[in-house]
Amino acid sequence: MDEPSTLLTVGGLGIIAVTVGLLMWNKVSPVVAMVVTPILGALLVGFGVGDIVEFFDSGVNQVMSVVVMFIFAILFFGILSDAGLFDPIVRSLILLTRGRVVLVAVGTALIGIVAHVDGAGATTFLLTVPALLPLYQALHMSRYLLLLLLALSAGIVNMIPWGGPLGRAASVTGIDPIELYRPLIPLQIIAVVLVLVIAWLLGLREVRRIRRRVMATEGGSPEAVDVRQIADEFTERQHYARAEIVERMNSHPAIFWANAVLALGVIGLMLADILPPPLAFMLGVALALPLNFKGSNLQMERIRAHAPNALMMGAVILGAAVFLGVLNESEMLESVALSTLAVIPEGAGANLHIIMGVLGVPMDLLTSTDAYYFSVLPLVDATSAQFGIGSMEVAHAMMAGNVIGTFVSPFSPALWLALGLSGANLGQHLRYSFFIIWGFSILVMLGALTLGLFSFH
Repeated sequence: MDEPSTLLTVGGLGIIAVTVGLLMWNKVSPVVAMVVTPILGALLVGFGVGDIVEFFDSGVNQVMSVVVMFIFAILFFGILSDAGLFDPIVRSLILLTRGRVVLVAVGTALIGIVAHVDGAGATTFLLTVPALLPLYQALHMSRYLLLLLLALSAGIVNMIPWGGPLGRAASVTGIDPIELYRPLIPLQIIAVVLVLVIAWLLGLREVRRIRRRVMATEGGSPEAVDVRQIADEFTERQHYARAEIVERMNSHPAIFWANAVLALGVIGLMLADILPPPLAFMLGVALALPLNFKGSNLQMERIRAHAPNALMMGAVILGAAVFLGVLNESEMLESVALSTLAVIPEGAGANLHIIMGVLGVPMDLLTSTDAYYFSVLPLVDATSAQFGIGSMEVAHAMMAGNVIGTFVSPFSPALWLALGLSGANLGQHLRYSFFIIWGFSILVMLGALTLGLFSFH
């Protein structure tokens, strides 16, 4: 396609603008916005029902493996969470802090990393905030520091294939999630080191704040903190949350280690490219259920318990299949991209993906994660393709700049859960965390640039 079609350009821009607007203003669910809007847009442009069916088939074929991966990954980690696989790790990290402010800050980052292995923000905050908030209160530490460190550490882990951002990017670009993720592993390691350094620095800053403000008003030093009691309360709370199923679970001591081996095995099979992610997680679920739960009734009960989260993400990705199928197969997206080339400054087009990556965190305040990956990323990808820049490079640049900002976005339901659990408010959280998180995302982008995940053109 050498010249953009005015009708296709207007139609494509209209679909993207309306979809982004509906997602931004939270008027309808993502499924509604990404199914109804492109279908109406395609009909108005002049495509028939038969064309739309073909667009849908193409879109579904592009995302189906990602949908299956998400559904079974959420089930798999939900089952392991039911079994309490992560609880001893969190408890040990709480004890290792020994009630020292700097160690608590570093421990919070480590706990956030461990807790977010399942890729679910709500689960992460439900596990960590009630466990750590009493420790922060006893030491007179800011609850906003707690939220900041959890947001940073969870954002780093969110690069995993079953995390929302990478799954969305994979479905948009058509790249296999593991192929997209494998080059990110060194970047993730660098980001973990960076977040621990920043946690240490923020811990030192917090020590000075406590000495300057809290000690001045209360005098003396705070009473010694009983870290073991806080850890015991965490264990009791987790046991109570699973009280209905604990007695019906397989309770042999070896099961914990079997679960750990299973989790590492499933992840290892994927990263080694021995099994594709959908099959690896399906096999993981099939092995984890009988390993932990007695009888088919209880096994199906646990699937039903985690099904809402699994199906919610699957439905969003399938909704995106309609959106992406219509824009791609109708050539609207290509037409919009060609038209965009005529208006962007010379020299900026080849680096558009980097520019959008640098703006990734601020854009989380203006758009939702769905809008960023399902609306902005396809347009940037199509535009960059005109300069010979591959989809992998575009996805890595935009992910590196945006993924860290997930939990400062008011469009993140998990963030509102964290605010409620900690008794914090969004405005203060943004004032405390936003520029640190944005700066951290730019450091991550510099790390990605150094590793060669993308380059300036």
